[in-house]
This record gives sequence, structure tokens and C-alpha cells, in this order.
Amino acid sequence: MTKTYLGVKMVTAWEQEKDGKPGYAVKYSDGYISWSPKDVFEAAYFCLEDGHNNKIVQNDVDAFIGKITDSQLDEKTTIVTAETLTGFRQYEVSSCVDPANYDHALGVSIATERIKDRIWPMLGFVLQWAVKGLKAA
Repeated sequence: MTKTYLGVKMVTAWEQEKDGKPGYAVKYSDGYISWSPKDVFEAAYFCLEDGHNNKIVQNDVDAFIGKITDSQLDEKTTIVTAETLTGFRQYEVSSCVDPANYDHALGVSIATERIKDRIWPMLGFVLQWAVKGLKAA
């Protein structure tokens, strides 16, 4: 019987053509090198800034959040939706006490930063899994 498995790996890669098709040469931690078509590779791997492999930085968080939308929910509340590259969505609101003080841009900024603060440790979790595997000592 076949089963489905979810996996997270850290690899190094470089762009390479094979038989006239764009793709990536992929080197795994044990030194094994393979080739993957560009679309397959880019659907499976997220490029960390500057190739670092031991931390998540602000630009990684920003790049992982693919689309941000916002709207005014009522006379004093902003709602922000952030959709990540995986399709995972996060929602956040920002509200003031007095509608006379409502500032939509400020509400968007506050709500967006709260979302980024939640995404950051999620990416850290994935990075830890990729670096250490499931049975880290």
C-alpha cells in the first residue's frame, strides 16, 4: 500500500539547463546531486536571502508573504489579509477608540506587522525542520 509523505529539506542549488530545458542542479546535505525542472523546483523550495541557512531574516518574511490586501471594516477598524506563497492566509485587525482618529494607513501598518510577527516563527519552525530533520538530537 502506498502512503503520502510530507517532507522538508534544505538544499543548495544553481540554475542549469538540461536538454535545453531550464532547471536547477540540486545538491543535498549528503553531497548527492540531482537535476530538477525549474517549475518543479520553484514549487518545492523557497529561496532564503543571501543563501544563509541558519536564520530567518525580515526579507525572508516579506518575500514569503505573497499578497496583502486591506479594507476598512467600519468607521474605526482596518482589516488586513496576508496570503503566503503556500496559500496560507493570516488575518489581523487594527482599531482605534474614536472614529475621528481613524488612520487607514496606520491601521494597515499595525495589522501587517502583527501578521509578520506571527509568520516569522512559523518560518523558523520550517527552517529548523529542514536543518535538523525530525529526529534531531
